[in-house]
Amino acid sequence: MLIGLVAVLAPLRAGAQSLPILHPANPVAESRTGLYFQPFVAPSAGWRVAAALDYASMVEIGFRGTLADTSYLLDAEVLRLNLSATRDLGSRYFVSGEGWVGGSYNGFLDGFLNWYHGLFGIRFPEREERPHDSYSYFYRDTGGRRFQFERKGFGLGDVRLGLGRRHSGKAQSVVSITLPTSTFGDGFARGVPSFSLLNTFRSSVTPRLIYEGSASTGFTPRHGDLSRYQNRFFFLGTSGIRWRTFGGLWSFGNLFLHSPYYDHTGAGQLDRWDFTVDFGWMIRGKSGREFRFGMTEDLWPSGPAVDANFRLGMTW
Repeated sequence: MLIGLVAVLAPLRAGAQSLPILHPANPVAESRTGLYFQPFVAPSAGWRVAAALDYASMVEIGFRGTLADTSYLLDAEVLRLNLSATRDLGSRYFVSGEGWVGGSYNGFLDGFLNWYHGLFGIRFPEREERPHDSYSYFYRDTGGRRFQFERKGFGLGDVRLGLGRRHSGKAQSVVSITLPTSTFGDGFARGVPSFSLLNTFRSSVTPRLIYEGSASTGFTPRHGDLSRYQNRFFFLGTSGIRWRTFGGLWSFGNLFLHSPYYDHTGAGQLDRWDFTVDFGWMIRGKSGREFRFGMTEDLWPSGPAVDANFRLGMTW
């Protein structure tokens, strides 16, 4: 709410060119890690504000030995409406804030995604075996205990606060904390504060080609029904570019690699690394404001990255 008030009342200035903020869309990730890709924040007067809408579809099924022995199932579509803001505290330091709302749903994209993947000859047996546009999310441990997570129609996510320092025109670090304000509960929310050190590196390779990468670490205490399986320490690495295609149109791509969120669950989709590609286009006006549209795709289908995430965004 505070960030929204800032967006309405504060004088805005055009920010420097950067890649979009990227959060993992899977509830499995959101309920554990505080890590995300934080773009480089160049010096600027006034507030810089970004809004982003993500809508993701996923089907993940884990088997222990047979089709009947399902250890893990996540079949859902999720919505995230994210609002973030930064402001300089002098030439080197800046503060950041972020909040979001969203929900989880039966969805409507299953038929379209089956057709879309079929165009490229990509088979997803998990989707073929599931009824279209249905919701299910559960984990069954080796002792047979079942943890069921019901869908959440709409709610508030964790609020994030950060303090950043630019080491040069090409590197920055941000100390970030998320506060447990989420209304979603187990399976969707951390339930505890998380702490992150986000390091971003930026280089203008040519006037038309900009590189951004990051190497970040985070800590989230264990919490909730699955605490015995939860990892506490996390690592994130990203590597991406934005390229001026022509005029005010830019293309971008960003690789996102996150360490496992859980361990020894017996379900590979929970225990493996998250490997995602974020790609799309940006239309940049003379004022510096940008409209962004794109997707994220799973580059490692046996891991927790989501099948498809459709993204829209705007920066001021």
